[in-house]
Amino acid sequence: MLKVRLPLGACARSWKSVRMASCGMARRNPLENKVALVTASTDGIGFAIARRLAQDGAHVVVSSRKQQNVDRAVAALQGEGLSVSGTVCHVGKAEDRERLVATAVKLHGGVDILVSNAAVNPFFGSLMDVTEEVWDKILDINVKAAALLTKAVVPEMAKRGGGSIVIVSSIGAYSPFPSLGPYNVSKTALLGLTKNLAIELAEWNVRVNCLAPGLIKTSFSRMLWEDQARQESIKAAMQIKRIGKPEDCAGIVSFLCSEDASYITGETVVVAGGTQSHL
Repeated sequence: MLKVRLPLGACARSWKSVRMASCGMARRNPLENKVALVTASTDGIGFAIARRLAQDGAHVVVSSRKQQNVDRAVAALQGEGLSVSGTVCHVGKAEDRERLVATAVKLHGGVDILVSNAAVNPFFGSLMDVTEEVWDKILDINVKAAALLTKAVVPEMAKRGGGSIVIVSSIGAYSPFPSLGPYNVSKTALLGLTKNLAIELAEWNVRVNCLAPGLIKTSFSRMLWEDQARQESIKAAMQIKRIGKPEDCAGIVSFLCSEDASYITGETVVVAGGTQSHL
């Protein structure tokens, strides 16, 4: 067998080039002048994603149900020198979805990227105790609104020759969180929504992918990580024995929205520290 020995310096240079490519150092601003909408993006995972997309060159429109949260997020990100604006958007309201898209078109001329991150979880307990009203609220916001917002942005993406959509699901889609049954079910539905949209939207050069975060330390997931016993139980199922940070999700989303992922659609990327992720 022929063995090729590289000088130590050559090995180091090769490894450095791989590391730079993996962390985005090899090519600056991969999303330069792209226009991105990110829902529920004034805190937690959504905020980290909005920041990363803007750092990578995109013009980002953040949104939230409350004006004060939008104002705070926009001020923080603009203070970092990033191209960020914002508007109030309750994704369950048609008029708010339309305003979100119209804001991007008015400010930047169109839409290239949608990150559908908004979700609710108003219930904790047994599936047998879930009321019809709770089912309606969770499925309306977590699933139906993602589909309808996609419907609203696709015509704008088509005008620009294509686009990228990332739907935020959860590791709960694969490994259900205890006592969060309706939420888990809604997140599993998003895996199917991603697959179906990817097939239908390919003709417009719109790619659709999915992010499935594990336990990430945010205010939304507080009920899971604040209780130490529950936190340790969840961490025991991970290969990487720590709770994730919002920033752990952001780079993956930026990659999925970039040309580096131009041959990827209909896929779900799990960012969950090695938690079991098979249906």
